[in-house]
Amino acid sequence: MKKFDYQSALKKIPAKPGIYQFWDVQGKLLYIGKAKNLQNRVKSYFSKDSYHVNAKTRVLVGKINQITFTIVDTEIDAWLLENSLIKKYQPRYNVLLKDGKTYPWIVVKHEHFPRVFWTRNRIKDGSSYFGPYASVGMMHAILDVIKELYPLRTCSLPLTPENIAAGKFKVCLEYQIGNCKGPCQAFQSEGDYDQSIESLKAILNGKIGIVLKKLKEELDQSIEELNFELSHHLKQKYELLEHYQSKSTIVNSSISDVDVFSIASSEQYAFVNFLKVISGTVTQTQTIELKKRLDETEAELLTIAISEFRTRFNSTSREIIVPFELGIHDPEIKFTVPKLGEKKKLLELSQTNVLFFKRQRLDQYEKLNPQLRTERLLQQMKKDLRLNQLPQHIECFDNSNIQGRYPVSAMVVFRDARPAKKEYRHFNVKTVAGPNDFATMEEVVFRRYSRLLEENIALPQLIVIDGGKGQLSAALKSLKKLGIERQVTVIGIAKRLEEIYYPGDGHPLYLDKRSESLKIIQQLRDEAHRFGITFHRQKRNKATLSTELEQIPGIGKISANKLLKHFKSVKNIRLATEAELLIVLNSKQMKALQIYLKDSV
Repeated sequence: MKKFDYQSALKKIPAKPGIYQFWDVQGKLLYIGKAKNLQNRVKSYFSKDSYHVNAKTRVLVGKINQITFTIVDTEIDAWLLENSLIKKYQPRYNVLLKDGKTYPWIVVKHEHFPRVFWTRNRIKDGSSYFGPYASVGMMHAILDVIKELYPLRTCSLPLTPENIAAGKFKVCLEYQIGNCKGPCQAFQSEGDYDQSIESLKAILNGKIGIVLKKLKEELDQSIEELNFELSHHLKQKYELLEHYQSKSTIVNSSISDVDVFSIASSEQYAFVNFLKVISGTVTQTQTIELKKRLDETEAELLTIAISEFRTRFNSTSREIIVPFELGIHDPEIKFTVPKLGEKKKLLELSQTNVLFFKRQRLDQYEKLNPQLRTERLLQQMKKDLRLNQLPQHIECFDNSNIQGRYPVSAMVVFRDARPAKKEYRHFNVKTVAGPNDFATMEEVVFRRYSRLLEENIALPQLIVIDGGKGQLSAALKSLKKLGIERQVTVIGIAKRLEEIYYPGDGHPLYLDKRSESLKIIQQLRDEAHRFGITFHRQKRNKATLSTELEQIPGIGKISANKLLKHFKSVKNIRLATEAELLIVLNSKQMKALQIYLKDSV
């Protein structure tokens, strides 16, 4: 197969804004991208620096057999065109927009005495559509408010002036119960009906303040005219609409017609939240998921999502609030990164929503595939602890003694962030006399890893030492003796402030108290402490019992140890028959033991 001559292809690409398309040898579309400068962007894929990017991008470049492009006037045009083409063709290496729902709209029909209802199908018949609404509950709540404010017809009768004048229709039950004013029999004029339609359109556009102002004027006038029945009706409308606004307004109403976006991402996915704000009221909100394909940056993912949302919701807002600079410049749109004030409050609301959605969705994925959670935790630990490899195998050491007596050490093992209890080990301290925690740590670490090296067993990626700088230095001393200090990462965790220490670094690392990485390290430390304390207690009890047995006439240290080794506990000794005791003791010793046990009950 003839190798693709990218240098010749690059000469044909202009230095203008537009979109580019990569095709493989079979003529299949691989990737669609946008650029302020097509020539520079496409050229970057084939530069020497491109080999420092991720493997997926290198695979994509290796499949390119043809490059096509489309020139547009501005970067914004390229942005919108890229989005529409990706949605249409879904190329393999583009971000996957995972959302195929059809969202509902509120429609005001283009007809005499317009009906107002919701639909999922938009028809180009001159009707006004408001939405779409990502929340069906929100849409129905708005329709309920409109129904209470403005009695409108719900029938589908052709209410033309000619039909009404001819008396073709009669009022129905809706008129009798007050839900309709009877336009079918000319009980309500078309002008009066249209005034209600204009007011509800203003509400649907988020311009509630205008409607409230108008209602207030009508209310004041009715009071001046002493029309108490009308004023009571208008007051109910005003309070209902004001209550609706108080539930939906979250910022100053001077913030009119802005789009708000925020993003949260993981290794494989990104989540983008959108808020549509008109006159301080959130009129639209939705979060979508994007599956990464080429390790895209958050800025790239956010621009894709912004284009998708603005197309989906027909947004023409001139201002877009974002969490960081996107590098997009257009005289028609203002991108704002707020630092404080009401706009910052809006961005924080969006970020709260997207983080919740991300946590919920990832939890769902991890329940279906627990391996995903393991991979995420290991990646997070690698990042938080500044490791050069995933900590799939972790070992943690802890010492236990009482004023130097009965010194023991315990080691626990975690594999893939979970306890591997069959690999836990106890150590009886052999070379240390007295309460010397540092020397104890040095001994057990040396014994553990010298044995692994002798038996040719793989070393862990991370060693955790329960203690501060002193214990960490002692452990590192043993690793240096064995020549493996560069093969594994060793850290110490101090109990008081949960400080993480690294060899040779005087300043500890503080992880977020809610960090999953810290929780795993704490679990390691606590498990090692529990395991060590249990062994220490067993050893101390055994030593105490051995001493007590040695006080029995005729039973010395050797006989006491034989008893403990054979029967394991005092309970078993008490339950033992004479024949079983005679296996270990002679008859004289047995009688002395029986007397002792009887007296100690």
